[in-house]
Amino acid sequence: MRTKVFRAVGGLTAAAFLTVAWGCASTVNRRIRADQEAFDAYPPEVQEQIRAGTVGPGFTEEMVRMALGDPARVRTRVTGEQTEEVWIYATRRPGFSVGMGVGTGGGRAGVGTGAGVHTGGRREESARVIFRDGVVHSVETDRGD
Repeated sequence: MRTKVFRAVGGLTAAAFLTVAWGCASTVNRRIRADQEAFDAYPPEVQEQIRAGTVGPGFTEEMVRMALGDPARVRTRVTGEQTEEVWIYATRRPGFSVGMGVGTGGGRAGVGTGAGVHTGGRREESARVIFRDGVVHSVETDRGD
């Protein structure tokens, strides 16, 4: 009996992970389909980058939104005579929790366990896309080095 419970919990955990992973992977495709006409007009190398979820210098705001989605925050930075718009992207680190409870009463005892996977963990900055004059000037990423 105990083995069946653990298999069920493990199966549900794997299913939840795959659902989240599939949702993330298909987001770029949904954004492309939402503006297919614009995507089809881009050069093949830009289409390839968008499909891969990457951006580079010369990309427009529309291209960046298609590849990465909406930024978590947008800031304006003034340096000398240059004004830059900085799009900040952040990821939520997944979390995993396990719980166990024990109860007694009326001459009986019970034990319960549970496991959960969530995507509402701590937000960590993953990239900054810097625009000058409406196009990407540079991209800064945190590679975890």
